Amino acid sequence: MEVIEAIYKRRSIRNYLDKKVERDTIMTLLKAATAAPTAANCQPWEFVVIDEEDKLFELKDKLVFARYNAPVAIVVCGNMKLAFKGPGKEMWVQDCSAAIENILIAATGSGLGSVWIGVYPVESNVSAVKALLNMPEHVIPLGVVLIGYPAEEKEARSRLNEKRVYWQKYEPDRKHKKKDKPVIGHY
Repeated sequence: MEVIEAIYKRRSIRNYLDKKVERDTIMTLLKAATAAPTAANCQPWEFVVIDEEDKLFELKDKLVFARYNAPVAIVVCGNMKLAFKGPGKEMWVQDCSAAIENILIAATGSGLGSVWIGVYPVESNVSAVKALLNMPEHVIPLGVVLIGYPAEEKEARSRLNEKRVYWQKYEPDRKHKKKDKPVIGHY
């Protein structure tokens, strides 16, 4: 699958087949994650892979928006001891978000379905995941990626809305609705 095609085909999948995802495939997704760009090459990411049914149940029980039947969860975390220091210390969020996006695209390219479940900055979610996974204070769970073989298929798409594209400078007087319809056929 071409990269652009995988990007357009990447959709949030919330229904999965009862089929195990192989460890080699999970490792491929993690390699893709760590190929993401990172501020000053800090690489603050760490990953907790959950593929045991009991632990998955506990995680899904703690996160109301994660209650799907995926056989694998990858919790993407930022380790503050590895993160960029100083005024850019919050760049760990961007670094780990880029890693998550790479996982999502690699999963699509591998014939898997996935959905990104946000954890940070909702404190109740952060504390629940940290407690469940025995995380130290300096490790913060950013999000969970649920992964499995999809039991549903969604049409490829782009949500490009040309009303939200500015050339050379921002035009503050431009009027458009919060959710203008994307221009169909533009990829």
